[in-house]
Amino acid sequence: MSKKKELSAEKKRTRMKELFFETKDVFQQKDLEKLAPKEKGITAMSVKEVLQSLVDDGTVDCERIGTSNYYWAFPSKALRAQKRKLEEGSQKHANLQKSTEKATTGRQETEERAMLVKDLSSFQNQRDQLKAEVEKYRECDPQVVEEIRQANKVAKEATNRWTDNIFAIKSWAKRKFGFEENKIDKNFGIPEDFDYID
Repeated sequence: MSKKKELSAEKKRTRMKELFFETKDVFQQKDLEKLAPKEKGITAMSVKEVLQSLVDDGTVDCERIGTSNYYWAFPSKALRAQKRKLEEGSQKHANLQKSTEKATTGRQETEERAMLVKDLSSFQNQRDQLKAEVEKYRECDPQVVEEIRQANKVAKEATNRWTDNIFAIKSWAKRKFGFEENKIDKNFGIPEDFDYID
């Protein structure tokens, strides 16, 4: 026996709206928990959640009378909301068209504009060439030279620290195992002229 596919949240919302619009009635939550599974395939356990989301976005109205909550949604309200959205969209569209027309006024293709665009392009190319040339001479920049000096100093200190470590290990190996220094150098690939950097 195959398991029924769970409805998405949006599908449940759509079906719940359909239930309200088709019946054009007012319901309590318990009524919807009985009706929604039969009519629209929405599980009784998810009715409360779907109902709350529809109330939160104003699609379904809710009123507390005494100790009970009553829910309703009529197609006329939804139609008015759609019309209002459509009118707002039309207004936005009209405003955007006016803005576009206003922005393009005075920007018609003229000889002067074409010359200015050409000049702008020429200046941008010139700027790019100058930037490339400045980049060539970057190593002569005093700040860059100072940064290189500092980096060299740090590298030299690190190299001498590692050289110190190697000499300490060689000394330990000679004492501990009685190896000769030239054998240690040969086995570990340490050059004969290995020493500190001045």
